[in-house]
Amino acid sequence: MSDFSTPPPPLREVIHLFNLRPDKSLGQHFLLEADLLARIAAAAGDLAGLNVVEIGPGPGGLTRALLATKAAHVTTIEYDPRAAAAIRALAELTTRLNVIEADALRADIPALVPAPRAIVANLPYNIGTLLLVRWLEQAASYQSMTLMFQLEVAERICAVPGTSAYGRLSVLAQWLCAVSLQMHIPAGAFAPPPKVDSALVRLVPRAPQPPRAQLRAMERLTAAAFGQRRKMLRGALKGLGGAALLEEAGIDPQRRAETLTIAEFETLMHRLLAREGHEQSPVERSASPL
Repeated sequence: MSDFSTPPPPLREVIHLFNLRPDKSLGQHFLLEADLLARIAAAAGDLAGLNVVEIGPGPGGLTRALLATKAAHVTTIEYDPRAAAAIRALAELTTRLNVIEADALRADIPALVPAPRAIVANLPYNIGTLLLVRWLEQAASYQSMTLMFQLEVAERICAVPGTSAYGRLSVLAQWLCAVSLQMHIPAGAFAPPPKVDSALVRLVPRAPQPPRAQLRAMERLTAAAFGQRRKMLRGALKGLGGAALLEEAGIDPQRRAETLTIAEFETLMHRLLAREGHEQSPVERSASPL
């Protein structure tokens, strides 16, 4: 569906024209292989009619792949003025591309890009987790998020209980979204190659999303539980009710955080809110009139 008025120059030529030597301080590692970029865009699912947001487009390889889909529009958010200039040159060749020169950590995407939205991005390594946590807090604003991380971070997002990678990020991501690891990308696919492999993760927000009070309670709960993951939960959650809270939720106080399922964390979250008077307990809810 790409609608360039004239064919854009090769990516390596763009890198030369705009002096786009990757900046380590910005976590820049560029993907230049057209087939791989097309696979990443395809892994985002059906983008027809969606306003797609890309973070850190660099020379614009993934941007071109996204413009070749049926996305209604593509908006790039780029902090590096060199890369922003390169994408502006690309935007002159199509009406479906917008460039925002800004810090993605400060950008309010729902205010900048109209719904329906999806994010597809090869995230800078140094801010990928911070961006994901922010987007999870506003997950209802997105149809999907297809994001590339360092392999270790991707494995943490998708980890299951009882594994060393399972932690706070796993619980929050999987509670709020259906999560799937789409593909591994070897370090050698990037220019320059990073020290580690990467992986592409797709997150589809669940509906309905929990109210803000529940989200804040789950954030507090998981921060406490995994902040001292070697401790038994009765000790790790001492400040939130400890053994009494766990017993009310039907969870053995001697267990550790990495053994709890998402459903058990959700039960704990409801019990915590009930103890704090923010919502009814399960018994109170069942006794309430319809």
